[in-house]
Amino acid sequence: MAWVETESLSFTARHDSSRALEAERVLDDLEDFRTSLDGFFERVPGGITVVLHPNSTALSLAAPWLPLARAVSAPAGRRYFAGWFARGEVHVLAPEALEQRAAGTPGSQEALRRSPRHEYAHLVLGANNPSLPPPFTPATFLRYVRSAWLCEGAAAHFSGQVPHLRQAVVRRLREGRKPSFPPSSPDANLLGGTVFSLLEREQGGRACVALAAASVREGGRPALEEAFGRKLGSVQREWHDYLEGFTAR
Repeated sequence: MAWVETESLSFTARHDSSRALEAERVLDDLEDFRTSLDGFFERVPGGITVVLHPNSTALSLAAPWLPLARAVSAPAGRRYFAGWFARGEVHVLAPEALEQRAAGTPGSQEALRRSPRHEYAHLVLGANNPSLPPPFTPATFLRYVRSAWLCEGAAAHFSGQVPHLRQAVVRRLREGRKPSFPPSSPDANLLGGTVFSLLEREQGGRACVALAAASVREGGRPALEEAFGRKLGSVQREWHDYLEGFTAR
């Protein structure tokens, strides 16, 4: 496979030479996404390399932390770990590989199409919240696991994946025990975004930005109480009711 580069204003894609048009579409979408985030976050990094991998094996070899994160995730959410991030770069499956990875349920393909946005969102979050990666070291990876509900949840929310993950959320609720609040690391990729979608419904988009930039000390309890404006127990009960609405539709 011959690797080539395609450039846009803020990104450079590395990809198979036969996939130039796909790469251009990915970069156009990322430029639109970056512009939309620029109105909310103080820092929206540019000069980012986007590596489009042809298959999961190549992706995992380039992003060795990814298999570890996928392994601790609940089964219903593992297919949505379709990319990873590092300082100044994101690694993600190429569009064709993302389509092949999708489940045959409504929303799965659209959620996976947003994987480049999801991974770039991680870089925006890390640039605005010093407690979040990148970079990755054994110590920062452990911190990522402990704060995964915030890290993955915010990325899913801002990338627009949450509405398309409904069927995967329903599967998780039916297969496992009642989820904890905030979501544990195995549930972070699927359920973390629902915390932000509930917050947006109640307090608006600016509250979601503030929570994404907050410290996750004490498991995030102070940040959640400040964001929602009430005690954690009350938020937890409403969140569980909110999740029940996913299975009712």
